[in-house]
Amino acid sequence: MKIHEYQARELLSKAGIPVPPAGVVETADAARDAFIRNGLPVQVIKAQVFAGGRGKAGFVKLVKSADEAYQAAHFMLNNRMISVQTGPEGIAVKKLLIAAAVDIAHEYYVGLVLDRAKSGVTVMASAEGGVEIETVAEKNPEAIIRRTMHPTIGLMPFEARNIALGMGLTGKQAAVTADVLLKLSRFFVQYDCSIAEINPLVLTKTGEIMAIDAKLNFDDNAMFRHPDLQAMKDDTETDPLEVRAAAANLNYIKLDGDIACLVNGAGLAMSTMDVIGLHGGKPANFLDVGGGVKKEGAIEAFRILLSDKKVRGILVNIFGGIARCDLIAEALIQAGKEVGFRVPVVVRLEGTNVEKAREMLAAARGDLPTLQSATDLNDAARKIVAAAAA
Repeated sequence: MKIHEYQARELLSKAGIPVPPAGVVETADAARDAFIRNGLPVQVIKAQVFAGGRGKAGFVKLVKSADEAYQAAHFMLNNRMISVQTGPEGIAVKKLLIAAAVDIAHEYYVGLVLDRAKSGVTVMASAEGGVEIETVAEKNPEAIIRRTMHPTIGLMPFEARNIALGMGLTGKQAAVTADVLLKLSRFFVQYDCSIAEINPLVLTKTGEIMAIDAKLNFDDNAMFRHPDLQAMKDDTETDPLEVRAAAANLNYIKLDGDIACLVNGAGLAMSTMDVIGLHGGKPANFLDVGGGVKKEGAIEAFRILLSDKKVRGILVNIFGGIARCDLIAEALIQAGKEVGFRVPVVVRLEGTNVEKAREMLAAARGDLPTLQSATDLNDAARKIVAAAAA
């Protein structure tokens, strides 16, 4: 789960990390009023979206008057932000953060990420902050300090101090940065984060260390432990079909092609999409119904897939391990009768009672003429690619 920058700043401030105060507005008039209320000569207005590249796209603006604040807010709220992370369609902006501009002497990066390759949490820091850490990693990898956090003890004070010194900080600034790292590491564990980064962590010209931008992502599977975080969830930038699928405990990812994929398992989804591509097709999405396919889930899955008007065919690729193939076939047939298949549907089943399932699917073709079965994945991919192109 992602949250916006203004929410991340609130959480980090509560964790004791120095964050400058900020407000959130949703209209240009409110931005003008906030500028006047803040009473500061230079302020910054930032679009609150789940994408980077805001500054280059013109969605981070320094403003020096109430009128400039109004104009900047009006532009951001009435134009879609397009950056390298949004795609050409861009993102609609609904909220803006407004805060005092900070007189920056230097920008740093600090963050923690769940590192699956190391089966742990990696602490990262760099004296090259203010840009995407991926860019630093590509162009100057030696500029990034990496430490693996102990799984039970956590980040130790001496480790945090060494990281701060390695970033080129000394004296009071090194001590404050070490404290930020310790508090961020405890926050990471307490809130089940997958990413917690401050970029930039800045040294001001008056010698203060402050976090002026932050990105926090949380493990969806742990949200039952954090109702306060669940209340921060914002689905306005999420594809409506993904939201609908999540409500039904289904995993749906939208893609650019015209062949929908209904599978049970992420690995099976990847191989299914690869084989579709091998035979000249292009996946429109994949929808993972999980290990046990039931009638209700299958019906909702087909409704979601058929809601995408770009879909010209559906490939069902199910391995009946936990659920028997005949039960899966029964669910698919019932789904077809209730939903109505307006496009070709090719079904490949494998596992327990697969022969009985194939007989059931063959018998159902009288009522469901667009439904056909396949003997293996290659056969299924060939059939659905041909049917979708017809």
